[in-house]
Amino acid sequence: MNPLLAKISPTATRMIRMDHSHALTLFHKLEPGQSPSAREATVRQLCAALEIHAQLEEEIFYPALRETGAELPQLERSQPEHDEMRTQIERVRSLHAEPDAQALALRDLMRAVMHHVAEEESSLLPAAEERLGERLSELGQRMTERRLELAKPLAGEMAADAVRSSPGKTALVVAGAVAAGALLLGSLKRSKDKDPA
Repeated sequence: MNPLLAKISPTATRMIRMDHSHALTLFHKLEPGQSPSAREATVRQLCAALEIHAQLEEEIFYPALRETGAELPQLERSQPEHDEMRTQIERVRSLHAEPDAQALALRDLMRAVMHHVAEEESSLLPAAEERLGERLSELGQRMTERRLELAKPLAGEMAADAVRSSPGKTALVVAGAVAAGALLLGSLKRSKDKDPA
């Protein structure tokens, strides 16, 4: 693990809560008066964020929680809920040329995401904090590293969408944050290339 990445990574449960907040914020950005290009950018951001989040949970977080012997109904429902969310995301994407139909699909996606978030935050995450304890930091580092891998092929589009979906001065701040992120990723890559272990 890269030492810089280890320092900036939140715990796994903190990262999951941050992802939940980010997704809900993106849903709230989808307002009726939003320009079509800003709306499309927000929808792309939202779909990518949800897909990356689900993959991180499925590859790293849920298996670690299962290793503790946890038999939690919420944990067993998580994969089917993610599968349903992916189906809804594909529906949202397929309706990009039909704004009214897409708005209804987004409403259904938002309901599913809110239900999943409520269940995870009220019972699954507290159970993970109790069962995984100190491992949450290491899991957060692994999730951060995997997030960077998953986001890398989408980085250009994600950066452009972040700027497109942000109004005026906020777009400048977002552009600066994206540039800082690119510099950080470059630094992480260079240090990983120097120390492949």
